[in-house]
Order: sequence, then structure tokens, then C-alpha cells
Amino acid sequence: QAQLVESGGGLVQPGGSLRLSCAASGSIFRVDNMGWFRQRPGDQRELVAVISDNGSTKYADSVKGRFTISRDNAKNTVYLQMNSLKPEDTALYYCNAFIKLTGTPRYLREYWGQGTQVTVSS
Repeated sequence: QAQLVESGGGLVQPGGSLRLSCAASGSIFRVDNMGWFRQRPGDQRELVAVISDNGSTKYADSVKGRFTISRDNAKNTVYLQMNSLKPEDTALYYCNAFIKLTGTPRYLREYWGQGTQVTVSS
């Protein structure tokens, strides 16, 4: 099995910055795409950003130019640098990853983190 553990959420004023981290651990053979999603109360979970194993990235239009996703393949860790934060960025942020386990290296499995709260408020 594998697990995703997030960190870095918190309370920040509008215009401020936060950096989220998510580390994958367990019996990992390979980590494919990694990404961040968010969910506001009463809304559906939405994609924020995704990064492939070769570094290709994709962002939601609402965060382009403000958020940057990156990863450290040696550490199986993905980061989300969030700058110029707005109150509408307030949400529970979830890490997502597609992982091949050592026991079943031909199968890609999807994993989710437990979520980390980001609150943007003055």
C-alpha cells in the first residue's frame, strides 16, 4: 500500500503566500502524475494543478500565474507554491497521486491525501 501525507496549510491574509507539501510513502515502485485538488464547502472537488513524472504541468485558469506546482521525484513529493492568495482560494486542499506498487508494478492505483485547510482572510 501507499499513503499521501500533506502539510503546509493554514491561515494567511489576502495577498500572502503558502507552500503545500505532499509526500508519498509505502511500497512504491513508481509515482506517475501528482496533483492538487481543492473543495470549498458546498462545492465539488476541483482540479488546481497537476504535474506529470517528466515535469509537464497543467493549472486551473483561476490559479494560473499565482500558483506553481513542482515535484521532487527522489523524495516522491509534490509541492504547491501559492502566491497572491485570495479569499476565494479558501478551501480544503487534497493531494492526489497515481502510484504503481512494488508488488503490482503493472497496475496504476489512485491515492488521495487527507486534506489540508487553507484559509485566506484578513
